[in-house]
Amino acid sequence: MSVELATIYAEQVSLNSLVQNLVYASGVVGAITVVVGLLMIDAGTTRRKSLFNSTIEKVMGFFIGFSVYFIIGFGFWAAQYYIMEGATMADSLRDWWLFGGMLNANASLTDPAVFPGLNTFQIFVFFLACFAGIINILFHFAVSERMKASAYYVLSAVAAVVSSVLSYYTWGSVGPLTNAGFHDFFGVGFVYLFPTGIALALLPMLGARPGIFEPHPMVPGYYAPSIGLAAVGLLTIFAGLPMVIVSCLFFFDPEALAVSVTMADTSVGLALNNYAMSWAGGAIGGGIIAYATRKYAYLLLGPLGGYAAGASGFDVYEPAQMFLVALGAPVVCFLVYEFTQKRRIDEHKLLPLFFGAGVYGLIMVGLVKAGTPRGGYFGIEEGIYAFQHGEIGIVMQLVGIVVCLGAGIVTGLVTALLCKATIGLKVPEEEMAAGLDHLRWGVETDVATHEDTSASKSA
Repeated sequence: MSVELATIYAEQVSLNSLVQNLVYASGVVGAITVVVGLLMIDAGTTRRKSLFNSTIEKVMGFFIGFSVYFIIGFGFWAAQYYIMEGATMADSLRDWWLFGGMLNANASLTDPAVFPGLNTFQIFVFFLACFAGIINILFHFAVSERMKASAYYVLSAVAAVVSSVLSYYTWGSVGPLTNAGFHDFFGVGFVYLFPTGIALALLPMLGARPGIFEPHPMVPGYYAPSIGLAAVGLLTIFAGLPMVIVSCLFFFDPEALAVSVTMADTSVGLALNNYAMSWAGGAIGGGIIAYATRKYAYLLLGPLGGYAAGASGFDVYEPAQMFLVALGAPVVCFLVYEFTQKRRIDEHKLLPLFFGAGVYGLIMVGLVKAGTPRGGYFGIEEGIYAFQHGEIGIVMQLVGIVVCLGAGIVTGLVTALLCKATIGLKVPEEEMAAGLDHLRWGVETDVATHEDTSASKSA
């Protein structure tokens, strides 16, 4: 009796490949930590009577985006490397959809001539699927308590597909916009500006929550249950992101030469120190504004604003440059936040942080680091994909900003109009005022809030 043994391809399961696998697996842990931090911020700032509903919708939206990405999303992003090698996007989608050959292949049994580094690509599906879910959590911040759950879930599925296509264009090194010069190390465009565009489309349709700007017969005021919990969420995000940042690097021989996802020269230490200085600069700038205005919001917006402003250039800045850019980010957040307050626009997270600091950061990297070589792919010496054939410049930064925001606006507007005409879009005002936890889930808090006391006095 003969036993036919499968061929094991040692190159696919070497110690070096395992180290890279662990690096990208840590990025998954970091992304999930960010999710926890975002949910803590939501738990600390959402009205108590709708808190469970808001949290559970975000969780479900995350897993809808996560699942859709596994089904179809990764093939869009990976297509840039297929096209670079002379294949097509259809080939990439065929290999990387949920039942595709590469997604389901055993790396140790796959010839490197067919697909080298397969384990790393497979882990990257998990990594980017987390961000498809995070995008849905982010735009939920802008529609929380106001958008019907069914409409939000439909939009979550659509957003996962569109953001996947957008990542092909704007994040990597050989996608159409990135290869042409758009520089975005962390994915500010498709992760942050895209959901902000969705928010811009939805906000005029949904209006403001009862009690947010002026007393309502049923809601004397909008009271956050725990700003302290939101601050802990902020630090949780700070703790998770270093692992994500390292996962935005590519590693090549000799040994573990780090190159950014945009193929700019960088190093692990440089990228992480720039990340650290972005938070420090944002925290100091936000702290100055907060103490000058006596508004606690800038103590939270400051560090996040500094990070959002720096994320597109963590790979190319020097730490001193990063600190100065981040120091200016809270000023931009302040201008946008105060504008939304005066215009009674009920959205105080995405617009200041991403429409404000995120756009500011993409512009600043185009100005401060103009002429920095990047793009193409390591090892290619000539042609349209030659390593570092392109340079950072302000024009392509502006083009990328318009594309990412525009994709979000169109996605949000079209999907919202379809939902409005079919399953409905907006939660009725009386339900928002009463609180969605009890109406949807029969959940009652055992804590007497200031809102409850004010309401009973007015009655």
